[in-house]
Amino acid sequence: MLRLEGLVKNFGDKRAVDNVSLAVPAGQLVGVIGRSGAGKSTLLRMINRLVDPTSGRIEYDGIDVTALQRADLRAWRARSAMIFQQFNLVGRLDVLTNVLMGRLNKVSTTRSVLKLWSDEDKALALAALEQFGIAGIAAQRAESLSGGQQQRVAIARALVQEPDMILADEPVASLDPRNTRIVMDALRRVNRHFGITVLCNLHSLDLAREYCDRLVGISAGRVVFDDVPAALTEHVARELYGLEADEVMDMPASRAPAGVVAVAA
Repeated sequence: MLRLEGLVKNFGDKRAVDNVSLAVPAGQLVGVIGRSGAGKSTLLRMINRLVDPTSGRIEYDGIDVTALQRADLRAWRARSAMIFQQFNLVGRLDVLTNVLMGRLNKVSTTRSVLKLWSDEDKALALAALEQFGIAGIAAQRAESLSGGQQQRVAIARALVQEPDMILADEPVASLDPRNTRIVMDALRRVNRHFGITVLCNLHSLDLAREYCDRLVGISAGRVVFDDVPAALTEHVARELYGLEADEVMDMPASRAPAGVVAVAA
């Protein structure tokens, strides 16, 4: 269980995250929604401790994450794998090596620098690529891949970390519709097949409703909605997104959950 208690993050005199408290049971696929600048990315980065909270507490299965330092903090970042919009792959390296980078916390510095990966590590990385249908490009340079392929490589890299949760920060924001579906299917597979908790920042309500078990709406750094997708009405969506609501509420009326009136794009 992940627990956030009164989480606050200030950047100078700007409050990016404002008194957020959440409990996320293991195995959920949670969509974090809200307009750009609402505090979604900062929230995920605090959970991973890429950004330190100004105040409040992050707890995971009895561990005070906010107090972790050095080796314990590195171990936590391995358990809470991050996936970014920018993929963060090393373009000149092949796909398999990029995935193996997810094993760095499992091997010595010398072995990782010299690329002395074990047969077990290589098999694990190839199996992860196979999960997402891209084992056949293991020898290609990462920079030669499409955006959708690169994001699947990034998910495979996160998977070989053997994490308890994956924190996906706008993972499909730069992808076309086809690759968006492929990547979201991959994240759902990680969640369903391996039971890994996934927290995913999303801008599209269509995707959030279709893929997530639960939606957490953030506005001005505060949680203003926390419920199942079917409970997200048009009125709440407009409070979350304001003038952007017509752009993000793009689901056809025939697919809209009960209680949601679809808005024409």
